[in-house]
Amino acid sequence: MASSAPVLQQHNNFLFTFSSKTKNTNSIFFFNSYNSSLNCVTKPLASTSSSLFSSPFQTSSRPLIRLTRVSTAPVEYVPPAPDFDFHKEIARLKALKSKLDHCTNLKDRIRVIDSDSRVNSFFFSHKNSFSRVLETLHLDEFEVFLLKCVVAAGQQHVFGDVCTEFEQKRISLKSALYALAEMIENWDVNGGSGGGGGGGGVNGYGIGTEEHEALRSMLKIIGEVERFYDCIGGIIGYQIMVLELLAQSTFERQSLSHHSNKSLKREIIEIHPPHALDLSQDLEYASQAAIWGIEGLPNLGEIYPLGGSADRLGLVDPDSGECLPAAMLPYCGRSLLEGLIRDLQAREYLYFKLYGKQCITPVAIMTSAAKSNHERVTSLCEELHWFGRGRSNFKLFEQPLVPAVSAEDGQWLASGPFKPICKPGGHGVIWKLAYNEGVFQWFYDHGRRGATVRQVSNVVASTDLTLLALAGLGLRQGKKLGFASCKRNAGATEGINVLIEKKNLEGKWTYGISCIEYTEFDKFGMTDNSLSSYSLQGEFPANTNILYVDLPSAELVASSNDETSLPGMVLNVKKAITYVDQFGSKHSVPGGRLECTMQNLADNFFNTRSCRCYDGVEDGLDTFIVYNERKKVTSSAKKKRRHGDKSLHQTPDGSLLDIMRNAYDILSHCEIKIPKIEGNEKYVDSGPPFLILLHPAVGPLWEVTRQKFYRGSISRGSELQIEVAEFLWRDVQLDGSLIILAENILGSTTIDENGETILQYGKRCGRCKLENVKILNDGINWNSKENLYWKHDVQRFEAVNVLLHGNAEFEAADVVLQGNHVFEVPNGYKMKITTGDSGLAVELKPIEKKLMECGSWFWNYKIMGKHVQLELVEL
Repeated sequence: MASSAPVLQQHNNFLFTFSSKTKNTNSIFFFNSYNSSLNCVTKPLASTSSSLFSSPFQTSSRPLIRLTRVSTAPVEYVPPAPDFDFHKEIARLKALKSKLDHCTNLKDRIRVIDSDSRVNSFFFSHKNSFSRVLETLHLDEFEVFLLKCVVAAGQQHVFGDVCTEFEQKRISLKSALYALAEMIENWDVNGGSGGGGGGGGVNGYGIGTEEHEALRSMLKIIGEVERFYDCIGGIIGYQIMVLELLAQSTFERQSLSHHSNKSLKREIIEIHPPHALDLSQDLEYASQAAIWGIEGLPNLGEIYPLGGSADRLGLVDPDSGECLPAAMLPYCGRSLLEGLIRDLQAREYLYFKLYGKQCITPVAIMTSAAKSNHERVTSLCEELHWFGRGRSNFKLFEQPLVPAVSAEDGQWLASGPFKPICKPGGHGVIWKLAYNEGVFQWFYDHGRRGATVRQVSNVVASTDLTLLALAGLGLRQGKKLGFASCKRNAGATEGINVLIEKKNLEGKWTYGISCIEYTEFDKFGMTDNSLSSYSLQGEFPANTNILYVDLPSAELVASSNDETSLPGMVLNVKKAITYVDQFGSKHSVPGGRLECTMQNLADNFFNTRSCRCYDGVEDGLDTFIVYNERKKVTSSAKKKRRHGDKSLHQTPDGSLLDIMRNAYDILSHCEIKIPKIEGNEKYVDSGPPFLILLHPAVGPLWEVTRQKFYRGSISRGSELQIEVAEFLWRDVQLDGSLIILAENILGSTTIDENGETILQYGKRCGRCKLENVKILNDGINWNSKENLYWKHDVQRFEAVNVLLHGNAEFEAADVVLQGNHVFEVPNGYKMKITTGDSGLAVELKPIEKKLMECGSWFWNYKIMGKHVQLELVEL
């Protein structure tokens, strides 16, 4: 059995090469990973394996690449003042961390932190001022320890403006401490007591209510940092990692010209385009993998990392003006979080239709405090009665916030006294946090051994069979982690999936599928210029953060008490940190925060071979990758489209166009005439050529959806919305708007023994059949300036609306529906529309009592070989 090994190790020397499928030349890079030093050289290497790795990506001949950067710092990076010594500060903090690591209790840790020169000077040089202020606050020992860690880390400026000003003026530490002591002595103590936020301080010392509340909030945040990042040394370790990553971007690299041939004995890492199962080409195997995914649904959980701040989306509550998290974005008539659950319920409904069993997937959601994320997500779930799934099938766990730092010198940014700027620490914390919060055990208690992972902003991740095939292969083949991938768009803020080949110092070879995040392309000497004659990324597929993960394997990594539990640590300082200070002034500062990447969990699942493998190595790995058309895998609504923007990429507007493209692909194969969607540039100043929104349970597999539609046409400018799973379309011509809404899309709800609302699949569903129907109306007012198509918020002149209450059924046959109509069918009734002698003939009859649960007709689902086939059953 192959053993596992991490892809990278700290403080070792590495040799990196990039293989090109089309060029028999590699680039070699020598890395010395000690802190900031990097040595690199390029020279030809005869490739013995590059051409043997299959890949769906073709490129032209490539020249050699020279690695010139390691950092994620922007070109306009301004180096720190010459008196700031990164290495000296890192060495000082590492020495302190080493002492703290040997402590076994809080008392010993306090003794060590007190011995730090900065802490000693700050806290004990002015006992009659600062220490007395602390006494008024009634802080416990751990809270005092936290404050001392902040000072030891060199971040005492977050305690107040005087320290900040003095740091900016670069006066001596001693002078600043006297200034701080004087400021404390003169603080207004009216109504301000320590412990409760009111009353006076001890002997006239104290802080105001606002500062006290800010301090309490800061203590909560830094306390979480100290506890959660204990595997790297808490607050001190966090700052060490920040400085090390910054140092890599600020110092000159040394030449390798002095290295001897002994360099060739270093570890070698070669990066190849990975061989992937192409679901768009190998259709039969893709269908089989999807069947495995459906069969395995009772063994699967679902994981949603929703903790990100989503600043680029610029989402604001129209009533309160408060910033909102991405999960709350109103997309196509509902929040993005509701969209995730609808996709999941569609897969569960498919399982029910095939096997006749109810399957409710447990869902773990990682939230954060950013933009009241946790509270808003919880409130939404409660308002929607936990989506008819029961509270016990959800596990919400909140990720810690971490300090944002300046790109210049790693100093924490602050908007005021005791108000450090904090943001979520990246989705990679999800594994350690899940272990800490008992999420893995919770999944096991629900009988789950694997899970699928997707992000809330990707609105097409569950399209057709991609997610089912990914999970099916992972479960069937006992894999530890899998990626769903596709073609990468040059310039996109997304990473790439790679096959990593590594030779260690013992002469053994390790292999695994992994990811290089887009913020790290410079580090690996990669270009991202679509106009360039050579962009190495063109050979590699996009990382989409759609994952399959084996839960016990993930838990084993997450439970390790070292930095492997925080995979893919990066410091992305390519984006500015924007904040408003205590005086109302807005600031935009180059900076970032320490982040982890969840997909780099794969780096812990590499397989070792005794000799080099030249072909088919991916088949025997614990990691794997599936590939599909991009519009079936990823299309994100992650950034707000600015006025005048000509690019729709990664905007809600652009993702809607991909949904329309998928609708075209589905229906055009059903002998339905429909306008084709052109490139995004065609729709920059207009809406899409049509709006078609199908509930995912109409499929979710396209082969299922296509059996419910047959022949007809949809004219340009038409609108079709179908919110009912039991649906039939035969020879329908649509020119205008048709909206079909059912209360019981997938079934009806009952109250269980715990008083929770539970959706029972297949019971008392709404139903709709359209046969030989022509619909003509003026539909959407496409000239209205108020239309927001991606919200499905449009102005209409006319429409045909079908409203199905409870288990209501609607049928229309051999009829023309012209103009504005509303057909509202009450629970327990069936409405049939035909052509009468003087217009429409409307027949409304109660459904037979014996058919109340199952309906007068239904689709019978069967697995035939590797495919799902449908049969219409009429009772």
